[in-house]
Amino acid sequence: MFKIFSKISNHQAKGITFAASIISVFSLVSFLLGILRDRLITGAFGAGNDLDIYYAAFRIPDFVAMVLMTGAISVAIIPIFTHNLVKSKEKALDYISNFLNLALAGLVVICGILFIFTPQLMHFIVPGFSKEKLDATIYLTRIMFLSPILLGISNIISAVLRVFQKFLITSLAPIVYNLGSIIGVLFFVPKVGLVGLAWGIVLGAALHLAIQIPAFLKSGFALKKFFNWQEPDFLLTIKLTIPRAIGLAASQINLLVITIIGSTLLAGSVGIFSLANDLAQPIIGLVAIPFAVAVFPALALAYSKGDRKDLVEKFSSVFRQVLFMIIPLSAISFILRAHLVRIAFGTGKFDWTATKLTAACFGVFMFGIFAQGLIYLLAQSFYSLRNTKIPTLVSIISIASTAVFSFFFIRVMSSANFFSSSLLNFLKIDGMQNTAIIGLPLAISLDAIMQVCLLIYFFKRMVHDLRAKEIFSSAIRVLAATFFATIFTYFIRQFLGGYLGGATFWVMFLQTAVAAGLGFIVFLLMALLFGSAEVKHLKDFVLSQVGFVNGKNKNVL
Repeated sequence: MFKIFSKISNHQAKGITFAASIISVFSLVSFLLGILRDRLITGAFGAGNDLDIYYAAFRIPDFVAMVLMTGAISVAIIPIFTHNLVKSKEKALDYISNFLNLALAGLVVICGILFIFTPQLMHFIVPGFSKEKLDATIYLTRIMFLSPILLGISNIISAVLRVFQKFLITSLAPIVYNLGSIIGVLFFVPKVGLVGLAWGIVLGAALHLAIQIPAFLKSGFALKKFFNWQEPDFLLTIKLTIPRAIGLAASQINLLVITIIGSTLLAGSVGIFSLANDLAQPIIGLVAIPFAVAVFPALALAYSKGDRKDLVEKFSSVFRQVLFMIIPLSAISFILRAHLVRIAFGTGKFDWTATKLTAACFGVFMFGIFAQGLIYLLAQSFYSLRNTKIPTLVSIISIASTAVFSFFFIRVMSSANFFSSSLLNFLKIDGMQNTAIIGLPLAISLDAIMQVCLLIYFFKRMVHDLRAKEIFSSAIRVLAATFFATIFTYFIRQFLGGYLGGATFWVMFLQTAVAAGLGFIVFLLMALLFGSAEVKHLKDFVLSQVGFVNGKNKNVL
């Protein structure tokens, strides 16, 4: 075992394609483990007060980890570290040592202050919770404040290891994080109850850090007593972090707004929304984000060369490819929404009522998931133009609009009117309690569409030509092919449901896999019939990956 771990720690990815493949595969594994964790949690606690407490307690620690550390890593640490590395490895490692020391001190201070004021924060974030429910949320939140400290340091280490091409060990870190939280559910919860979930999160964060330390030390790092707040590279890191951190804060604040409003609804509302949101995110993570990350260097290079035509061509191509993948996937997922929710969470105390409400929220997310995906591409496109102000401004606007949309749609869905009646009937949850919760994903989806419209408008003003006709023509073909694929998926779902039933997990899984697979094949065939150029792009990509696996593709980037 020691030899295997040593090989994993020392493994270096040879080429961007192989590195991307490692990240994609392990991201999928991490997602599946996350779904398993959520399934175990819903089976143990159901969609009620306990689930609300867990997700509400997670919000502020997650906010700290995402905003303070992820923003710094994605925008500032890697370029500054690599810049120093070109000059001297010792200088680069000294920079990281100083940054680690200051980051650790900063995180401890911030989390310590938040620990003290947790009761006041929770009164604001979950105003609808009862005193007993509020006290439990405060207790779990305080335990979870250990997590951003550990994850913050671990993510800095991950950034350094990626510079040294050690993608395998950094990709394993999220997997062991999820394993730690699963251990919390299986072993801690039976002994200490709901608090075990919080300690599972802390264990996962500790494992996330511990698994990377050997590789980090072998890269030449040695802890030094640097503690210089005025060091120029540290100040530059903070300066570059701020715009990105504000953007990340906006998305996290939106979730806090949803939690505040959700806490005033019936028990289980915060948990149901969070589960539906978690289930929707992989569509973005497996489609939109990889495209956005991959095209960013090419867009930046085109802009640096002053080749506006090449920049627009690459942007338009990736924009069309994201729509080509995400629209049919979201439509097929909508048709299979109850199946997906039942597979992911349908066990133990998670009853049919919770399944239908979660599926309805997930279904509403599917109508705006294309916009959530395009936001990543558009944000990266602005960054390639060295413009961080517009994405940040739009993110700030979204905070206010999310709050307004949430209150508006909660009110609309809480009363009898044509819109609410039609939507509830369409989602097949009319006559159920707590249908007001549908207003929350409605608000998120509408806000995402609004953000995309604003970003496209400002991006067009900067580059002047977006090849809108090509994008519109491609989108029409994708929508037409998706229409036929959706109808086909529906009938396959109905046929298999009537023939096989759905009493067991594996029968339900088989139905879903067959219906989704055949539905996507029909989409590809119809898209090919309609002359969609993106079909050829997809085929070329698949063949290139097959060639790479077989060792026949020698042109590895």
